[in-house]
Amino acid sequence: MDIMQNILLFILGIAFLYFGGEGLVKGSSRLARSLGINPIVIGLTIVAFGTSAPEFVVSIIAALRGSSDLVIGNIVGSNISNIGLILAISALISPLVVQMRLLRVEVPIMIILSTVLYLIAFNLIIGLFEGILIFLCLSTFLIYSSINALKESKIVASEYQEFLGTDNSFFKNSLFILLGLIALIIGARLVVNSSILMAKEMGIGELVVGITAVAIGTSLPELSTSIVAAYRKEHDIVVGNIIGSNIFNIGILGFVSIIHPINVNSSVLKYELPVMILFALSVIPIMRTGFKISRLEGIVLLLFYLLFIIFLFLE
Repeated sequence: MDIMQNILLFILGIAFLYFGGEGLVKGSSRLARSLGINPIVIGLTIVAFGTSAPEFVVSIIAALRGSSDLVIGNIVGSNISNIGLILAISALISPLVVQMRLLRVEVPIMIILSTVLYLIAFNLIIGLFEGILIFLCLSTFLIYSSINALKESKIVASEYQEFLGTDNSFFKNSLFILLGLIALIIGARLVVNSSILMAKEMGIGELVVGITAVAIGTSLPELSTSIVAAYRKEHDIVVGNIIGSNIFNIGILGFVSIIHPINVNSSVLKYELPVMILFALSVIPIMRTGFKISRLEGIVLLLFYLLFIIFLFLE
């Protein structure tokens, strides 16, 4: 199979992942809304996890294939692109003014979990114990978020209510979930298989492919959700989705390592993981300005992301 065929299969796989993620998010969030669950709780849990579903399925399949570099690259690359690419593009569409008080807790949690991931990766393997630790941290975060989401302002609640819509059809939403899961599995298999072959044929490491092509591809649901929300000026959803997705992605790495140990490339400790932490820390100055993300700050984030990609290939 030549390189063009692999590229086409990769693109097809990304398309399946995108529509699978969209179907899962729409179906599960609207189904939860029809059951009377608070819209903000849905947004911070179901939507955040749903947009991370492509990373979840791709990481599991890659881990079972023994492609640890692809797993690490996918998760770390997605977290970097979520802030450096997606948050930046959203701010360019509409400067973001965030009112959600819960984000003042979520941002430090994202930074702490990013740092914890770096520390537990120092022995170059993320195994069962580390996976359980991360999973417990994620579970605690979900419980905290769900409880405190009920205390958010009516303005934030109305944003999430409008975003989720009012389609309460049980059959239609269940069908969305089923088709979404099927599409995710098909897409993940195509992306993992084609990525491994492309890396070999192009002489590029699986880690680089994972951080760039796979990470951006699996982040498309976050990009789609954020662009729509930014256009509607639902700024809390944009930032909440991105921060929540980054937290879930680290939780995904923990869950995957429970199923199969993840070997960590030593180069990740020197460059990619520190960059991920720096991008997480870059949100702090935004917090200090009252959670206002201007177009200029969006441009700065985007430039740093492009520099990261350039240095990645130069390295």
